[in-house]
Amino acid sequence: MTNNLKKTLPRLPVWGLLSGLLFTILLGSCSVKNVVYFKDLPSDTLKVIKSAADFSEPIIQSDDLLSITVQTLDPTTSNIANQTEAIQAVGASSASNVGNQVISGFLVDKDGYVHMTLLGKVKVAGLTTYKARELITQKAQEFYRDPTVQVRFANYKITILGEVTRPATYTVPNEKVTILDALGLAGDLTIYGKRENVLLIREENGQKAMVRLNLADSDIFQSPYYYLRQNDVIYVEPGKAKAATNNAARTQTYAIIGSALSLLIVLITRWR
Repeated sequence: MTNNLKKTLPRLPVWGLLSGLLFTILLGSCSVKNVVYFKDLPSDTLKVIKSAADFSEPIIQSDDLLSITVQTLDPTTSNIANQTEAIQAVGASSASNVGNQVISGFLVDKDGYVHMTLLGKVKVAGLTTYKARELITQKAQEFYRDPTVQVRFANYKITILGEVTRPATYTVPNEKVTILDALGLAGDLTIYGKRENVLLIREENGQKAMVRLNLADSDIFQSPYYYLRQNDVIYVEPGKAKAATNNAARTQTYAIIGSALSLLIVLITRWR
């Protein structure tokens, strides 16, 4: 009886069992050290970074979208200068809203001007938002008494791609954004992201500058690329563990298919 049962049962391919064992080994081989940030920092003592990275205010350029608000004692008169155009930002996202956004603001034209109702054309390209605020305040004083002006970027966006939880283009609410802030918006790196080799792509003087950043080293706080600029692109490439997992999963799928075919062949043979 036992011998007959053994004959009727299909023999699963040995390599199918080995693939399952290999898959388990690969999952267990992912070292915790590979996913730790700033692993050079001592765990029991304090390390003070004496010279942190310098922050430089971003410069307004053509095609930037600015949020400009003029406030006066009479809100009805100041609303005339604050009239803006709503612009669809395709693919833009925020921390709480992923998808297309409609952003209102003043578009900087190709000659570097913004066109404001009542104030007319104001050239802001090449200025920081602080300098642009001073210039627009001077213009506003010709029409209003003691105006208060606020100027900020309305489309200050960062693109984050690759092995992060939520890859997207993010519109950030302030100008002082670090690479850690950006990765936080994207939900952090996945366990497969290479923390030692994060690529930052930045446009400088009409050219693309590419730099590799090591998130496992605390020296990143001193990097001139620690603070991001508008339109920066961050790419987190997958590590070997991601490829190994994909290969192991593919091998396991092949093993299941092979086992099913073996069973089918045995059943057909027995049926005959």
